[in-house]
Amino acid sequence: MEVNIEEMKKAGVFFGHKAFKCHPKMKQYIIGVRGSDHINIIDLEKTTVKLKEAIDYISSLKKDNKIIVLVGTSAGIQEIIRDAAKECTMPYVDNRWIGGALSNFESIKKRVEHLKELERKKQAGELEKYTKKEQAGFDKEIEDLNKKFGGIKNIEKLPDALFIINTSKEKNAIREAKAKNIPIVAIVDTDSDPSIIDYPIPANDNAPSAVKYIVDRIKEACK
Repeated sequence: MEVNIEEMKKAGVFFGHKAFKCHPKMKQYIIGVRGSDHINIIDLEKTTVKLKEAIDYISSLKKDNKIIVLVGTSAGIQEIIRDAAKECTMPYVDNRWIGGALSNFESIKKRVEHLKELERKKQAGELEKYTKKEQAGFDKEIEDLNKKFGGIKNIEKLPDALFIINTSKEKNAIREAKAKNIPIVAIVDTDSDPSIIDYPIPANDNAPSAVKYIVDRIKEACK
């Protein structure tokens, strides 16, 4: 699978955070600082190597029908994650990471089953016997549960890996995955620790264009 450095440049993949925010363990992936804002510049040669490693790993998982959950809850990123997940028939979290999604999986699964049962009853017309006010209450509950669990409601067991955008924001997801020994693939920006990620991809995790470039490569691997 082709990874093109010029395309990465156009997408802004190489822009990190301000130099004073740099995590010490990310210095190995930085080749300089640019502009009056002192923005760290990521070495795209190294990004290419790490991205290919991540692509190979995810491709191997998909060949074995393993479950990979895509996690991206930042504004501007949610739609990218959601679209990629749906295109690849993969579970996803695009709203807020629900505490216990991995560490208390059985309890979360019960909430998901409740959601699916409500949806089944609505589809079958079994909720029509209730008053309009009660039906509106069911509709609101279905909507709220889908915001929380809609992307993972077809998971029957713990996932085999997570793919995470913005490791600084998704600390709870990382913590739970580590506790369950679930491997993590992630875009890691210059303000984050790459050593806690099994397959780190040094890249801009804020700009939608940069994230989309990486996610599109992952999406191709899944296909």
